[in-house]
Amino acid sequence: ADEQLDLDDGRREDIHVVTGALKLFFRELPEPLVPFSHFDKFIAAIKMQDPSRRSRCVRDLVCSLPPAHHDTMKVLFRHLCRVVECREQNRMSVQSVAIVFGPTLLRPAGEEANMAMHMVFQNQVVKHILNQFNYIFSD
Repeated sequence: ADEQLDLDDGRREDIHVVTGALKLFFRELPEPLVPFSHFDKFIAAIKMQDPSRRSRCVRDLVCSLPPAHHDTMKVLFRHLCRVVECREQNRMSVQSVAIVFGPTLLRPAGEEANMAMHMVFQNQVVKHILNQFNYIFSD
């Protein structure tokens, strides 16, 4: 049966319901937005010391994503950049958004022991893509 979704019924006015649903959608995907095959490559890229090499490498990795992943990432991060622009009102800085979305958008295939260490780098990848959005998606 087709479920009719009424966006005007008032239950969707709470921003936390909407953001919770968005996070849940990405968390429940069989494969994260950054495919398992790319996880280690993104972590290696974000660890690069040279900022220009790091930027180029992350951009090349984003470009190498399958089209559906790339295009979804572009739309999502464009939206997240707008969220960050309103940080005075919503208290969602680049850092906050990265903490919320890092582990959801890219995670290793197996539940590994060094989760805490990964989380730092997962957040840094999201932070980097937010900060470099125009450079990364200047196609």
